[in-house]
Amino acid sequence: MLTKRDLMEIQTQVAILREFGRDFTIEKAKLNVKEGDTIVRVKASGICGRDLVIWKGGFKNLRPPLILGHENYGEVEGEPVGVMGNVSCGTCHYCETGMSNLCEKAVLLGEGRPGGYADDVPIPTPNVFQLPDREYGKYAGAVCPVATAIHAGKLAGVKTGDRVLVTGAGGGVGIHAIQVLKRMGAKVIAQTGENKSEFVKRWADEVVTDSEFSKAVDSVDSVIELVGAPTINESMRTVRRRGTIVVVGNVTGEPLNIVRPALLVMREITLLGSASYTPTEVLEAVKMVHEEDVKAVFKEYPLEEVNKAYKELQERKVVGRAVLIH
Repeated sequence: MLTKRDLMEIQTQVAILREFGRDFTIEKAKLNVKEGDTIVRVKASGICGRDLVIWKGGFKNLRPPLILGHENYGEVEGEPVGVMGNVSCGTCHYCETGMSNLCEKAVLLGEGRPGGYADDVPIPTPNVFQLPDREYGKYAGAVCPVATAIHAGKLAGVKTGDRVLVTGAGGGVGIHAIQVLKRMGAKVIAQTGENKSEFVKRWADEVVTDSEFSKAVDSVDSVIELVGAPTINESMRTVRRRGTIVVVGNVTGEPLNIVRPALLVMREITLLGSASYTPTEVLEAVKMVHEEDVKAVFKEYPLEEVNKAYKELQERKVVGRAVLIH
């Protein structure tokens, strides 16, 4: 059973973002412990694409200093646990109907309260769940991407035989989304950079590397749009009439500028946003990763090398997820 330590604050090593676009600093910090919190000893924390957007200053409502990290796995009293990264109110309509990802009062770890780029972090006890084993790195590397893909695939209505395009397929979400969509019965076309194409071919049915990928791909049933502004117009050109585009990410933080609105109108394209995932989908993802229905693809970095990890992510040298190991 998970237990709560009777503390008002803890002191621990953290990686702090003190200025957007600059290096994190490794230092000791005191973190407040709220009533109902459980202290998690973090063993692994995934670096999400959202973290990169925050690092660039893409979320105007956030101000440094920040301790990022909402994909956290570790231990409580020696027992292996995972952490739900979305701290919701628990009482609104969306929370009560299992859709806490849409809770208007929700706070994401690393934004409204400290995240897992820390050796120890206070977490609301309802957000902590048991893990089936101690392979923390694989869960930090794959659970968030897998749950994201499950949710996006449901929104797109993916079914057996569908042709589905995944943009940014060599990234942390993309490489796992391919695997999830294949398990849904889809034929997956992966769009990625030339440097990652050979690796992505291990899972995708087809790989395209041209930035104007609509010249090679057309009439897909749906698109899982992981890149956003740089690829959205090419994605619109590839999707069939009455097809669906699910926007999961926007890596540059730039506005989605629709160059040819007529495509949206005349083809009756459905354009949907995907707000992460539900708690049920997180547990579904944990099960898939544990049972190796999906292979976790990640690269580990010690917490002290967080700046190296961010640099290599910016240079697109990481295939799959970058994971900080404590």
